Amino acid sequence: MDVILKQNVQGLGYKNDIVKVKPGYGRNYLIPEGIAIIANESNKKMIQENIKQAAHKAEKIKSAALAVAEKIGDVVLKVGAKVGESGKIFGAVTTLQISDLLADRGIEVDRKQISFPTQPKEVGAYVAILDLHKEVKHEVKFEVVGE
Repeated sequence: MDVILKQNVQGLGYKNDIVKVKPGYGRNYLIPEGIAIIANESNKKMIQENIKQAAHKAEKIKSAALAVAEKIGDVVLKVGAKVGESGKIFGAVTTLQISDLLADRGIEVDRKQISFPTQPKEVGAYVAILDLHKEVKHEVKFEVVGE
């Protein structure tokens, strides 16, 4: 079943993308929740017209995302965590902590745009992926240090 997404869905696609999903997922969740619409010809034409009208706005958003990525650059953040004797951390390093550290540097990034390829479990260097835009992804290096 093909559907057109009305908003970004992590792991599925971005707004206005046409994606193939299982029929039950589309009919029972995506469409009733207002997250997607059926991808028939009239809806496809409507979405294409909306994309044309929003092209200028989208370019502006992309350039803003590129500016944020450039502003972040190759910065290495230091995240403090309580550490046991073996070097393992108590609790977890969260996307909220990374977002707050970036905000301290004057860079506003929503915590929902941040993900970890490998979850930090002990002291060391890690990478967080910032999904700033559909075409702009940026890696931020951070180091977990003991407090």
